[in-house]
Amino acid sequence: MRLIKLLTLCTVTVALGVFSAAVSAQQKLYVYTSMKESMIGDLKTGFVKKYPDIKLDFQSAGAGKLMAKIAAERESGKILADVLWTSEVPDFYQMKKQDLLLAYIPTESKLLLNPLPDYDGSFTAVRLGTLGIAYNTRLIKEAPKVWADMQKPAFKGAFGIANPALSGTAYMSVAVLSKAFGWSYFEALRANGAKMGKGSGQVVDDTASGDLLASLAVDYITLDKIDKGATLALVYPPEMLVIPSPIAIIKNSPNTDAAKKFVDYVLSKEGQTVIANEGTLPVRSDVKVPERFKMPLVEDAVKRAMKIDYQAIMAEKEATIKKFTDIMQK
Repeated sequence: MRLIKLLTLCTVTVALGVFSAAVSAQQKLYVYTSMKESMIGDLKTGFVKKYPDIKLDFQSAGAGKLMAKIAAERESGKILADVLWTSEVPDFYQMKKQDLLLAYIPTESKLLLNPLPDYDGSFTAVRLGTLGIAYNTRLIKEAPKVWADMQKPAFKGAFGIANPALSGTAYMSVAVLSKAFGWSYFEALRANGAKMGKGSGQVVDDTASGDLLASLAVDYITLDKIDKGATLALVYPPEMLVIPSPIAIIKNSPNTDAAKKFVDYVLSKEGQTVIANEGTLPVRSDVKVPERFKMPLVEDAVKRAMKIDYQAIMAEKEATIKKFTDIMQK
């Protein structure tokens, strides 16, 4: 009996040792991202299924909060993230300038549409966020067609734009529109009673409820609400606001191999299909967005996109936010 107990104990000890070795051998990956949680959840499911030896965790927050977190971690001596994925393109240029990013060309790079100038692999566009005009179809019967329509009496006092100090996407949109049409565009909007809201989701919510008639709206936020029954429609003027969401690997990450696999996965056909199914444009032309979203083709969006000088936008951020806020608070 004592011999049996001894053999059993040895067996358990060996088994625990094997289990412990397997756990310690498991790769880890930590991703900081501002993407919506349903998208991240589906990508995580697919990635872990393909790479069960990698433990994947996410820190999900707004781009501003994530950058503040990275700055604090850098100050303490170690950035905890292995991968960063947000829609604040100027942040990636700034991190590249600070030599914080590892250059990596994805394995299927030849199949990707690259909207970023001077591309060297420091960061790669994963999706093309689009912004258009969301309007309440119960209250507005004639769909707006161009950006200047928001200056018409039909939208007086009822067009909303998210605060660019709170939303990175809103900041990019304001910066690009001011370059394309001048600050007189926003002066005219304000003269027609346009309002500055809070986050990008809030102005769309207000449009759905009827507190606003229309808003400068992010694609997937609006289309998700339409999917759930909101009386909204999203239209794209001829000059499109197309804002890439880059992904990058943090330099000196201890989990570089796992990080490269994740970047490759989100840019694979499988990963891009997950992204397209969330109502936002992929960066592969061989992946289609579901027809119910009524989105333009990827190639068409890239062709119609307003030009963006990321370096200028990065340098002028504080001044741009102040100028916009001064106009909207008159």
